[in-house]
Amino acid sequence: MADKRTKLDNIRAMSDMDEQEKKTIKAFEERDWNEIKTHDSWVIFKVMSEFVEAFEKLGKIGPCVSIFGSARTSKDHEYYKMAEEIAAKLVRHGYGVVSGGGPGIMEAANKGAQSEGGKSVGLNIVLPFEQKGNDFIDPDKLITFDYFFVRKVMFVKYSQGFIVMPGGFGTLDELFEALTLIQTKKIGRFPIVLVGKEFWGGLLDWIKVTLLASEKNINEEDLDLFKIVETATEAVDVIDEFYSKYLLSPNF
Repeated sequence: MADKRTKLDNIRAMSDMDEQEKKTIKAFEERDWNEIKTHDSWVIFKVMSEFVEAFEKLGKIGPCVSIFGSARTSKDHEYYKMAEEIAAKLVRHGYGVVSGGGPGIMEAANKGAQSEGGKSVGLNIVLPFEQKGNDFIDPDKLITFDYFFVRKVMFVKYSQGFIVMPGGFGTLDELFEALTLIQTKKIGRFPIVLVGKEFWGGLLDWIKVTLLASEKNINEEDLDLFKIVETATEAVDVIDEFYSKYLLSPNF
């Protein structure tokens, strides 16, 4: 045990160790019960405070659609412009818009919503990068989270649909979170729209060939949980058509 502690101390002393390496090393440290109880108790209170703030701010926002996508998409990119157009159309059709609160596609979504005078919600997350809330979020509807899982609960709880623009790991995480919750019937069957046939085509092929046909890890009807579209109009039409089946108006 002493040898293990010495080794950890030596590694910790390395000046070139980055923050992520420090977190990895810290996971191997032994703590006494009092340290564990004290630390974890404060984490519980922090999580609770994030839930309470989000519930209070979002409880009365009305029907909204979440728009997911990359924080790295530049302002002159076609997907940025398309996200802005989608958000503006959603507002004109009676919906508010929820984004991850950051730059790129998220900024475009909030910009489009604000341009039409609609509700523009930003669920920001504290990160080493891409963490500053954009300038197009309603001041009373910007919430900043430390915990991804709390943030994802808010996306799901207060959205009546999901528009998924091209993005990276974070976008895929949000997409599959929504798909899993709908597939397992933990939430209602809200519409999920993937924008960009070329971007999503490879993933769709893998889902069909590997997940469905080869491994049988999903059912064929699971492919109906989402739609892939090419234009802003098509994306908004999917949302409208879904709710028209239930004779629901976004102005409830």
